[in-house]
Amino acid sequence: MKVLVIGNGGREHAIAWKLLQSKQVERVVCAPGNGGTATMSRCENIALEVDDFEGIFQFSQQAKIDLVVVGPEVPLAKGITDYLQPRGLMVFGPTKAGAQIESSKAWAKALMQEAGIPTAKSAVFTDANAAKSYVKAQGVPIVVKADGLAAGKGVVVAETLAQAESAIDSMFSGQFGSAGDFVVVEEFLTGQEVSVLALTDGLTIRALLPAQDHKQIGEGDKGENTGGMGAYAPTPIATPEIMERVQTEVLEKAIATLREKNIDYRGVLYAGLMITPAGETKVLEFNCRFGDPETQVVLALLETPLEELMLACVQQRLAQMPPIAWKDGAAATVVAASGGYPGSYEKGKVITGIQAAQDSGATVFHAGTKLDNSQLLTNGGRVLNVTGVGADFKQALNQAYKSIESISFEGIYYRRDIGHRINTTA
Repeated sequence: MKVLVIGNGGREHAIAWKLLQSKQVERVVCAPGNGGTATMSRCENIALEVDDFEGIFQFSQQAKIDLVVVGPEVPLAKGITDYLQPRGLMVFGPTKAGAQIESSKAWAKALMQEAGIPTAKSAVFTDANAAKSYVKAQGVPIVVKADGLAAGKGVVVAETLAQAESAIDSMFSGQFGSAGDFVVVEEFLTGQEVSVLALTDGLTIRALLPAQDHKQIGEGDKGENTGGMGAYAPTPIATPEIMERVQTEVLEKAIATLREKNIDYRGVLYAGLMITPAGETKVLEFNCRFGDPETQVVLALLETPLEELMLACVQQRLAQMPPIAWKDGAAATVVAASGGYPGSYEKGKVITGIQAAQDSGATVFHAGTKLDNSQLLTNGGRVLNVTGVGADFKQALNQAYKSIESISFEGIYYRRDIGHRINTTA
């Protein structure tokens, strides 16, 4: 098989890496890819933007691509699947109608209410004053979200009324462009967040191992939200009993309600969950693609060939697949970010020590990197995902941290407390 992976982040590097472990996958092409995908054997980059649908179609025809795997949400929300599928290509990823589950938080909330999926109480606004009045009536802490896509940064947990009002004003004044045309104000839930990525062919849905992500930039989970500073799997807080409830009360209800709306949803359905201290599970958000950096730890533990699962989803035969096989143990990833992220940061810093990190036993997935005349440079806010696998969390985290010490670039920053929520002797 020849597979085209759309995207240029750590998630896409991990997908390409996993696909290439299969004997059935002859070659992977990444569009546009990054410095990591450029240097993997049997993998190459092609200079196509993720929303250049016609260019992607033409290339896929010429290169005889068997499967297109869409990594990020933006091309899905813009309708890449709707464009390529009628032209005869197999695409792993939902249609534009299905991708609304991520591209509009208000649409997703309405779907959850219709399906009876447990979620936080919320209201949707098109006017700043009405939103502020609602916040005053509800009290703080409260959560303010831009309705549309905002690269994981459109959520503010407001501890004070002033913070909430400032978030409402900045969203309505265009901080996130049209993503802020609608603003969702939601009750603040306490507990631990868990990411459940599930594969679906529109009829059957199967959860992958539950993961936990560290969203905040600062240690102790403090500071601004990012796209994710580290992750680990399988998180012990998502017990088998909780996962059973998530399967029936969240995943199966979501797919059934999408079907009722005549939406044929094939690809990944990602449920961002809050597990409360009382053990209740509520959905914070849905995404229409693999999480980043959760994918890096989940795929590190996957034994079943990834392309077999993807093809079963695309061809609507997931129910016939044997149970998904997993390696024993645990995986953890630590994100090396550019100084200044998630605010402004510089690109083009020389990266050294990746080979030494991999020699220490970790797998280094590239996120924001590029190859320039065989020199590896930083090219984004989140630069690398240093991923360890071990018999338990202690081993996996030790491997990731030992390896990341070998890597350097000007301004490198990473959190030193990834996995602090789990008992590392577990």
